[in-house]
Amino acid sequence: MKTLVWVEHDNSSIKDATLSAVTAAAKLGEVHLLVAGHNAAGVADEAAKIAGVSKVHLADDAAYDHALPENVAPLVAELMGHHDAFVAPATTTGKNIAPRVAALLDVMQISEVLSVEGERTFTRPIYAGNAIATVESSDPKLVLTVRGTAFDKAAREGGSGTVEAVSGAGNAGTAQFVGQEIAKSERPELTSAKVIVSGGRALKDADTFQQIIIPLADKLGAGVGASRAAVDAGYVPNDYQVGQTGKIVAPEVYIAVGISGAIQHLAGMKDSKTIIAINKDEDAPIFQVADIGLVGDLYKLVPELTEKL
Repeated sequence: MKTLVWVEHDNSSIKDATLSAVTAAAKLGEVHLLVAGHNAAGVADEAAKIAGVSKVHLADDAAYDHALPENVAPLVAELMGHHDAFVAPATTTGKNIAPRVAALLDVMQISEVLSVEGERTFTRPIYAGNAIATVESSDPKLVLTVRGTAFDKAAREGGSGTVEAVSGAGNAGTAQFVGQEIAKSERPELTSAKVIVSGGRALKDADTFQQIIIPLADKLGAGVGASRAAVDAGYVPNDYQVGQTGKIVAPEVYIAVGISGAIQHLAGMKDSKTIIAINKDEDAPIFQVADIGLVGDLYKLVPELTEKL
């Protein structure tokens, strides 16, 4: 089986989520990568070095800059004539491209794959991760999105893939890139951070969030996350949201401060290796998944913890 993996990149480096997708694709058979972008030859060369990759398809065209799904999806659908499966990381952009590819191929997409059980059999979460479904596809072509936290990252070095130039229809003319506002931070990216400190609605306002959460995160060199309630209340930007409708994370250590543990939040972080919860409500659902629980006033406990680090 030949599998085509869409490479998520910023025109200079490959995102970690792609490496997890490569690991998943390798379980299906031969792995080919698709690098779509503008002046992206450097990315294609980097992609060819990823362990387990046999070929890299490079579509270098201004139409593929910024990965507009309206332009990328027809390109993928065309390449699927020579591939049996398409795999994309379950990121915001990956989840924007894959459904369009599935529609063009007239097949069902299998989303948020957690494991590959067979050539056409996979597991995926349902009911916000409270149950795991095993699904088998009978479609002639497979379209999958892969949850990055469920698979190890493929090594960036060790591969010897070849780079092959391909072309597609180019600009579909149905959408255009206008601009983007990217929150820049020196902190680790949430999806790749080894330690994450998250705050909830109990932090009252943006200033309190900064005063309580940020010093602890600085001491630990951690990424900063938040519950949806904290984001909706305006404490922090949307980029910080962890949960079913935010980012799915699985760090070494996840510290939940003032987060009750709604099912939607747990869906985004319960795969963390060690979960530490700080909450004044001893009956909060977060303690059911926490490895370490601290019941008490976060306004006293967190500064004390920060001071002792």
